[in-house]
Amino acid sequence: MRGPGLAEMNAFVAVAEQRSFAKAAVQLDISRSRLSETISALEARLGVRLLSRTTRSVAPTAAGERLLARLRPLLNDLAGALDSINAFRDKPAGLLRLTVPPPVASFMLAPLVSRFLAQYPAIELEVSVDATLVDIVAGRFDAGMRAGERIERDMIAVRIGEVIGSVVVAAPGYLARHPRPTTPRDLETHNCIRFRFPSGVLLPWRFEKRSKQVEVAVQGNLTVNDQELAVRAAVDGVGVLYTGLGYAAPEIKAGRLVPLLEDWRPRSATHFLYYPSRRQVPAPLQAFIGFLRENVRAR
Repeated sequence: MRGPGLAEMNAFVAVAEQRSFAKAAVQLDISRSRLSETISALEARLGVRLLSRTTRSVAPTAAGERLLARLRPLLNDLAGALDSINAFRDKPAGLLRLTVPPPVASFMLAPLVSRFLAQYPAIELEVSVDATLVDIVAGRFDAGMRAGERIERDMIAVRIGEVIGSVVVAAPGYLARHPRPTTPRDLETHNCIRFRFPSGVLLPWRFEKRSKQVEVAVQGNLTVNDQELAVRAAVDGVGVLYTGLGYAAPEIKAGRLVPLLEDWRPRSATHFLYYPSRRQVPAPLQAFIGFLRENVRAR
C-alpha cells in the first residue's frame, strides 16, 4: 500500500491548524472540494479518522492531534532543508508569507514592495493585512510585523523602528467651538474620537516631552475600529483624534485638520519584524530582513 504523500500531509496540517477547510484551501491555493477529497483519501489510507467535522467546525481527533504534533517539526525541517539549496542560487527564491497590520502595510511596506521584488525577482511575496494578533505558526506565515509590546516572548524580533508616527488633530470648526488644548491633560475635557483594536483594547493616548511621559484617559461619544472612519469624523468636527500621521497628513495639508499639542510628541510604538526560532531561517526571509535594515531608517 502506498504511504501518504507530502501534499496530503501538508493538506492535513493546514486544515488542522486553520480549523477550517475554507481557510486551508485558500492557504494551499486549491479548491475546497479537492482539499476535502485529499483529507478523506488520507483517512481512508491510514484507516483512522483525523478530523472531526460538523457543519460549523473542524477539529483534530485525538489521533489527528498526535499526528499534527509529529508533523509540524518534520515539515519545518523539510522546508529548511529545501530552502538550504538557495545557497546555490545567485538570488534567494521561494515563497515569503507575511502578516502585517493595516498601518504598517500602508505606510511602511507599500512603498517598499516594488523595490524589494525588483531586487529579488525569484521571491514570491504574499502579504496578509490583518489588525488581529495572528498566530504566525498556525497560519504558516514566515514572519509578522507588529509593535513590540504585542509580540510573543518566544519569537525572534528584529527592530524596524518607529515607522508609524502619530499626531493629535481636530477640525477648524471643532476648535472654533472649543478651547484649543495646550497640555495633554486638557484633552480630558474634550470630546475625543477613540480607536478600539480587534482585541477590545482601546488605543492609549500617550505623549512625551523632554523625557516626561504622560498617558491620558480620554472620553468621547464616538469609538471606531477603522482609522479612515475616524479621520472622516474628525474632519466633520466630531472631536479630537489621535491617529497615525499617514492617515491625517492629506487632511492637514488641505487645511481640514489642524495639528494640536505639537510640543508634546505622541509616543509612537517601536515596530519589529518577528518570526519563530528555527535552525535555518528561510532564504527569502533572510533577504527581506537585510532589505529592511538597508531601507527602513530605525529612529
